[in-house]
Amino acid sequence: MSDAAIRRIVIVGGGSAGWMTAAPLGQVFGTQPGGPPNPVGCEIVLVESPDIGTVGVGEATLPSIRHYNDTLGLDNAEFMRKTQATFKLGIEFNDWGHLGNRFFHGFGGFGPAIVNRSSVAHWLRLSRAGGMRSYEEWSVATQMARRNRFAMPDAGPPSAANAYSYAFHFDAGLYAAYLRDYAMARGVKREEGTIVDVSVRPGDGFVTAVTLADGRRIEGDLFIDCSGFRALLIDGVCQVGYHDWTHWLPCDSAQAVPCARVEPLTPYTMSTARSAGWQWRIPLQHRTGNGHVYCSGYTSDEEAGRVLMQHVDGAALGEPRQLRFKTGMRHKIWDRNVVSIGLASGFLEPLESTSLSLVIHGVSALVELFPNRACERHLVQEYNRRMARQYESIRDFIILHYKQTRRDDSDFWRYCAHMSIPETLAHQMAIFRRNGRVAILDRDSFGEDSWLSLFLGLGLTPEGLDPLLAQVDDALLRQHFQRLHVAIAQTVEGMPDHAAYLAHLGADLGADLGVQRGR
Repeated sequence: MSDAAIRRIVIVGGGSAGWMTAAPLGQVFGTQPGGPPNPVGCEIVLVESPDIGTVGVGEATLPSIRHYNDTLGLDNAEFMRKTQATFKLGIEFNDWGHLGNRFFHGFGGFGPAIVNRSSVAHWLRLSRAGGMRSYEEWSVATQMARRNRFAMPDAGPPSAANAYSYAFHFDAGLYAAYLRDYAMARGVKREEGTIVDVSVRPGDGFVTAVTLADGRRIEGDLFIDCSGFRALLIDGVCQVGYHDWTHWLPCDSAQAVPCARVEPLTPYTMSTARSAGWQWRIPLQHRTGNGHVYCSGYTSDEEAGRVLMQHVDGAALGEPRQLRFKTGMRHKIWDRNVVSIGLASGFLEPLESTSLSLVIHGVSALVELFPNRACERHLVQEYNRRMARQYESIRDFIILHYKQTRRDDSDFWRYCAHMSIPETLAHQMAIFRRNGRVAILDRDSFGEDSWLSLFLGLGLTPEGLDPLLAQVDDALLRQHFQRLHVAIAQTVEGMPDHAAYLAHLGADLGADLGVQRGR
């Protein structure tokens, strides 16, 4: 190891972000006790305070969590059991575009591309002439969710049996504990204590050590700030500043409460718009997570709590927990030798379950751009560029939910309908409104099918169409869609019930998750 190499990484903070950071770093840079030496190894220390709770408002994820688990080599059945996980095919939205509106953002596409154009683009053309079912009829994930069905995607050539993706709902606290065991088995050391002082190097301001309340001093070369909203290092020491996005995303409060499990056990998250925000419902194996995200400028905490409890569909397992937040992002997510990951780097409300995905991308980019002790400027700049682009793209995707509304039944929704929006989002909406095309500004966040689900679900209809769609014969195209519809319906009908599928996993935890359909 060269003299310039990182010798010790210090992670400040535990919870989901801390242990999701520690696990892959332990896999790459750690050394298992009694194992062979790691040629790129370094010491990894996580400092966790018993006095500071974790936020844990989100227990729903995006498909990126599967790739994260697979990269770590986690056993899927064990993971499902230890975290009380269920499967997630997407999100059902209720009352968003207008009262009575219902649409689904499913994971996966709407069928194969046709002459290099999306299937939905051709559907838009045919639907103008009439006689076409809803575009959601060609989303396998949506049809599975509507019927509470689940099965693992089949291996093999593209078909209705694998034209979808999935993620998980799980208990975030149990997941953090699961990854803690994984990381510590790979040499990550856990130090319990409250940080009371941070030492910096004269001249360049690099952090050199943190001091705990009992006097212990923990030195390091690279510090990762996973301290949540406190942002102990990136804000408290580096003082990088914050991009405040509350004028675009005005919700600033949430209340969360679990309730007893309710049947049926749905394989999707539910998001229902309320008069001053929205409410989530996340089904786990052992309970259901509920929360109300709202803007304190348009409703009181008391009223928000009343609305939450009125719409909880099981016996509440406690009192609502109050949370405050400010949507936005740090001006620099990496500054000097401090990298912020999780809530310390920024916060985008949990509307599309992006928090843990941003942690995953943050850790992945750090491993890819891993520095030496000098933390070279070009690596830091590239990391910040990637993460800023992703934050801004996700920000725009979430703003679209609020902006594209026809609701005028409350001051909150009237504000959202008339508020200004970022130029990037205005550009994407204008392109789709003009001729149904989708502009993707960040390939690492939401893709074309997700944007189409939101545009169409919220009622944004193109004025014109891509002229190249006319090269496909209408009659042949309708036959294609009909065959596809039949294949999807037959495939979904042959899948087991979501709860039955989970019960099978619980009865046979040693089996691979690819159990036979209908078994």
